Amino acid sequence: MSQPRRDSVPIRDAATVIALRRRGGTRQVLMGQRGAAAVFMPMKFVFPGGAVDPGDGAVPLAAPLPASCAARLELDAPAGMARALAAAAIRELWEETGLVLGRPGHWPDAPPDWQGFAATGHLPDASALRFVFRAVTPPGRPRRFDARFFTLDADQAIAGEAEDFSAACDELSHLQWIPLPEVRRFDLPFITEVVLAEVAARDSDAAPDSVPYFAQDEEAQLFRRLGGRSPLAG
Repeated sequence: MSQPRRDSVPIRDAATVIALRRRGGTRQVLMGQRGAAAVFMPMKFVFPGGAVDPGDGAVPLAAPLPASCAARLELDAPAGMARALAAAAIRELWEETGLVLGRPGHWPDAPPDWQGFAATGHLPDASALRFVFRAVTPPGRPRRFDARFFTLDADQAIAGEAEDFSAACDELSHLQWIPLPEVRRFDLPFITEVVLAEVAARDSDAAPDSVPYFAQDEEAQLFRRLGGRSPLAG
């Protein structure tokens, strides 16, 4: 009897930004819609984010991630991954929304995919990012990612106007700030719903004491907490 086909899609490290702000006492989250022709999650409303690029680990940061977040990012990950993930989060936020997470500074030798960011007169600043969730795309998808999710207090950290998306690329459409109580009206991926539930349950800008980590392969699901309790398999 033939054996089940194993998933052969490579898993890429990725960073996702959950930008939050408060208006009238209600928290809002920044999301956009992927295009109908997108290979991964077409037409779904998602957070800004994407895969780590080879050069992200060498990008100079005006300020690093908080030490606790960096330590949890390094669990079950190659050494030095925390810095690359932080840079990828800042770059993807810039590319997909046009919003700058940075401090004023001159960056004359920025690599090609950072030159637009550098032209705003800023250096990338990771100090406002908070690592809150990690999830691996399940088998059977055309693309798979080991995604680390970061929250961001946009009211405090974004340089410039948080509703100015004029510099965004066209990867996400209908960019908008959505009140958290209304976000489930949108067409969301399953893991996005899980992450939003976790974020909504924590009305705090601090990094969590332990980070939920959800992954699955052809045989099992795994949910555990990085820096917390032991794994639970199901």
